[in-house]
Amino acid sequence: MPTTSIFYGSVYGAAERLAETVCEKLTAMGHSAKLIDNPQVEDVATAEQILVITSTTGQGDLPDNLLPLFLGLQNQFPLLTGKPCAVIAMGDSSYGDTFCGAGKQFEELLIELQGRIVQPRLDIDAMVDFDPEPVALPWVEKLAEQL
Repeated sequence: MPTTSIFYGSVYGAAERLAETVCEKLTAMGHSAKLIDNPQVEDVATAEQILVITSTTGQGDLPDNLLPLFLGLQNQFPLLTGKPCAVIAMGDSSYGDTFCGAGKQFEELLIELQGRIVQPRLDIDAMVDFDPEPVALPWVEKLAEQL
């Protein structure tokens, strides 16, 4: 069974905690999953399946721990040619047009790299759902069916 590599961008730890929970959930469902700390472009290029979980900072920006990977992917542009990809975006709808901006940017980049989005992006609104797990875990169950 292919391994799902989970890349996360977190400012205050919520996205990292969610990534850990999602990794545990996928594993409990019989899937192979791993968290990627300090990700490099090569980690994305060699991943069998890609899941990005990211919070949004500032005005729709990527968290500092995920930004170098994003910029590296833009610069090196490794084609993902049909590789299964999915994104969970976390944000705050009070920011208007930049709500979940980091996840939206990462999904667009995965598409540009010819990754295959296997499930519509999940946008989690901190204004509505303080705890992201009850929203994310049913989505992850559906994702597991697509992988």
